[in-house]
Amino acid sequence: MKKKSLILLAAMFLVLSLGLGACGGGSSSSDDGKVTIEFMNSSVEKERQDVIDDLIAKFEKKNPDINVKSIPVEEDAYNTKVVTLARSGELPAVMEVSQDFAKVMVKDELIDQDAVKSVIEKVGEDSYYEGAKNLVRSEDGKSYIAVPISGWVQGIWYDKKALADAGFEEPKSWDDVLAIAKHFSDPANKKYGIAMPTAESTMSEQAFSQFALSNKANVLDEKGDITIDTPEMNQALSFYQELSKYTMQGSNDVTEIKDAFMNGSAPMAIYSTYILPSVYEDGDPSNIGFAIPTEKDEAVYGTVSGLTISSGLDDAEKKAAKKFIEFMSEPENMTEWVLMSPGGAQPVNEAVLENEDYQNNEVVKAFGNLSNEIAESFNQVQVFGLVDGKNFTKMGDITSSGVLGTMVNSVTVGKENVDKALKEAQEKAEQDSSK
Repeated sequence: MKKKSLILLAAMFLVLSLGLGACGGGSSSSDDGKVTIEFMNSSVEKERQDVIDDLIAKFEKKNPDINVKSIPVEEDAYNTKVVTLARSGELPAVMEVSQDFAKVMVKDELIDQDAVKSVIEKVGEDSYYEGAKNLVRSEDGKSYIAVPISGWVQGIWYDKKALADAGFEEPKSWDDVLAIAKHFSDPANKKYGIAMPTAESTMSEQAFSQFALSNKANVLDEKGDITIDTPEMNQALSFYQELSKYTMQGSNDVTEIKDAFMNGSAPMAIYSTYILPSVYEDGDPSNIGFAIPTEKDEAVYGTVSGLTISSGLDDAEKKAAKKFIEFMSEPENMTEWVLMSPGGAQPVNEAVLENEDYQNNEVVKAFGNLSNEIAESFNQVQVFGLVDGKNFTKMGDITSSGVLGTMVNSVTVGKENVDKALKEAQEKAEQDSSK
C-alpha cells in the first residue's frame, strides 16, 4: 500500500517542536534573472521520474524564467528528510505530502497556507471532490494545507465468484463481513476468511478507522478532545477483534494481506486501491468487488497526496512555486501524475476522470465502471480527526505516535482485553497531546 510512513522518531519531533525551521531554502535566484525552485517528491522509480522530468520540461518551456529541480526521496525516508531539511532551513519550495504529515508540518509553521489556498482558488475549488478537499482543509476551515493531486481509497475487496459460489452477495454490513469470514475460515488448510491488518502499523489504524467511523466513533470530538475510550469505539474494536479470528495468525501488514488475497488464501481483503495493479497483472479484473463496511453509517477511508508550498520563500520563489503547482493541477498534467500508477492512484479532480487519456488507459479500462465508482467515493471520505467538516491538526500527531496501531495490534495479535486497550490508548494519547 503506497503511503508515507508517519512513525517519526521522538528526536525528530523535538527538533520541530523547538521551532528550528519555518523558512524554505531549497530555492534560489540567479544572475540571469531565472528563479530555481526544488520539487521534492517520492517518485524514485525511473519510469516515474521520467514522467516528472517530462512535466517539468513542459512547465519550463512555458515559463522560461523558472527552473525546477526534482528531488526524489525514498518513501521510507521521506518524512525524516523533511525534518532534516527543516532543521537546516533548507526546505524545498514545493513538496509532495500526505494529508497526515502535512498536519504535522502545519503545526510547526512549515507550510505557507495562504499560498496554497490561492493555488486551489486559481485551479477552482469546485473541481475537486468534496472529500478530497476536506482532507487538506486547514483546522480553522479558512485555508488549505496542500493542493490535492492524487489519492487512494480503502475498503473490502472481494472475490465475486468465490462469494457467489458459496451463496453470498456483496457484503454490506458488519454482520455480512463476519458471516463470510467465518464460512471461508479453514486455518488447518491455510485458508482464511479475510486478510486484514493486525500489525502495529499505520495500516492497522487506517483499516480499523473504517469500522469505527461507520459506528460514529471518532478519535476527536467537535471540541478537539480525545475520545478513544467510548462505547461506540468499544463496539468497533470488539468487532475488529472478533473479525481478526478469521485472518492469518501473527502481525499482518501490507505484504501479508496482499499475498493472501492474490494467492487465493482469503476471498476478502482490507486494502487500498493499490491492490488493483496486481489484480490487473496477475488476476481477473472482472472478478473483483469493492465494499464499504457499514454499521450506522457508510465510512470510506481515503488519503490524499498533495503538493504544498514551504513557508519563508521570497516573493519570486513563492510566485514560481505557485505557478508550478497550478501547472501540475491542469487536468492533462494531473492525469499524467495519476497514471504513473494506474489503478492504485485515484483522481481527486473530476476533470481527470473525464480525461480521454485516463479513460483509455488499459488498467483503468480493465476495471470498467468500478474505476468511476472508486474515484467518486472520495465524496464520502471520512477519517479520524475530521469532525463536522473541521480537520483537526492534532490528529497528525496522534497518528504519528502509533498509539492506534498499537491498540489494534494489542487486541488482535496480543489478545488484550478491549476495555483495557482503549483505556491505555486514551491515556497515552492524552499524555502525548499535553507535551
